[in-house]
Amino acid sequence: MTAAATPTRNLQIPGPAGTLEALLDEPASISSPQSVAVVCHPHPLYGGTMTNKVVYSLAKAFNEAGIAAVRFNYRGVGASTGTYDDGNGETADALAVLEWAAQRWPGARLCVGGFSFGGAVAIRAAAARDVARLVTIAPAIRRVSVDESSLPQCPWLIVQGDRDELVDPSDIQQWAQALPESPSLVMLNGVEHFFHGRLNELRQVVVRWLIELAQLGR
Repeated sequence: MTAAATPTRNLQIPGPAGTLEALLDEPASISSPQSVAVVCHPHPLYGGTMTNKVVYSLAKAFNEAGIAAVRFNYRGVGASTGTYDDGNGETADALAVLEWAAQRWPGARLCVGGFSFGGAVAIRAAAARDVARLVTIAPAIRRVSVDESSLPQCPWLIVQGDRDELVDPSDIQQWAQALPESPSLVMLNGVEHFFHGRLNELRQVVVRWLIELAQLGR
């Protein structure tokens, strides 16, 4: 018999500009997760929120791999206080949520994920704090600057659509391959920026990568 999904819980997390509105998704079959992921949403000035379908799919992919997921709204989005800060404040928000997660689950491994603008924020957050996993979906590295001299040292997955109209697929491929330690890059054929009709495939790619890492003991 399949266990019922754990309901999503509303959270209020202290952030550097005030309170951050967040949602906690936990694996249904695990009472005390050994890993927790913070998931960053797309650009707040273009309608990005923590309920974005790609962000939701990414959180559920972490859950399927046994990892709790915390989605949150950046400052100035939804019920989160503050105002947009050009990626810098949003990175500070992500780091604050990571710190909250570290205190909420002492000893749990921290992971970070993000989509589009949130992918670039996730890269910056993962570089600033020691994390175990990084998953970035169509990371908008030209929208938010990423310091190539300070990059994440953890296992890192990039999932990109080859028909992305907002994040140049060839640019992402060339950028990733030129990094000192290239991330795992999965290019999905016929997929545009918002993964319309392909969210299950995206989720499966992420789950497979996470499970393979766990099986390798990494």
